Amino acid sequence: MSQIGQKRHALDRNRQQLFKTATAVAHCKAGKGLIRLNGSPIELVEPDVLKFKVYEPILRVGSDKFANVDIRIRVKGGGHTSQIYAVRQALAKAIVAYYQKY
Repeated sequence: MSQIGQKRHALDRNRQQLFKTATAVAHCKAGKGLIRLNGSPIELVEPDVLKFKVYEPILRVGSDKFANVDIRIRVKGGGHTSQIYAVRQALAKAIVAYYQKY
């Protein structure tokens, strides 16, 4: 084994798998179509690249499904990107649960 191969093999043994630690909880109720993230409108999410990640469930399902539903999302922990992915998943699960119930 070459010296580079030995170094690479040593690095592979020392790797650990890291998991995202952000947690998001979404609450749905009948309303006017407001979506709030930690008390502020979802339109204020920055940067724009991550804003589109949050909008993915809305764009997939269609904004008409969100027109008569208010969604309140609380997120904590993790980093900024991890929080965005947690919000996206919570938003999708909340809308599915809401329409299964009503």
